[in-house]
Amino acid sequence: MKLRSLINAGLFAVLASMAVPLLAEGDPAAGKNKTTTCTGCHGIPGFRAAYPETYQVPKLGGQNPGYIVAALKAYKAGERNHSTMKAIASSLSEQDMADLAAYYADAGKR
Repeated sequence: MKLRSLINAGLFAVLASMAVPLLAEGDPAAGKNKTTTCTGCHGIPGFRAAYPETYQVPKLGGQNPGYIVAALKAYKAGERNHSTMKAIASSLSEQDMADLAAYYADAGKR
């Protein structure tokens, strides 16, 4: 199962790097206002979730914006398996995803 996760992560990284020019322009200030749901898990340093298996919740600050958008789209489409993330991503528009990605990419610079 871990090998599959590594392969998926690698695939998403490659796809995200290719998708960067296709992203909508994100607004970091608008993204900051949309982080309430994200902060519950991703805003706790060292947080570990126990569903669907125990794992370290990834830090979002400083992530590549293309990767964040690609991951959110994959959760929304059901291509990544995590029910909570699927529910959250399903409520996001393309602009919401771009704004969140811009905010988190910028947050890593501070």
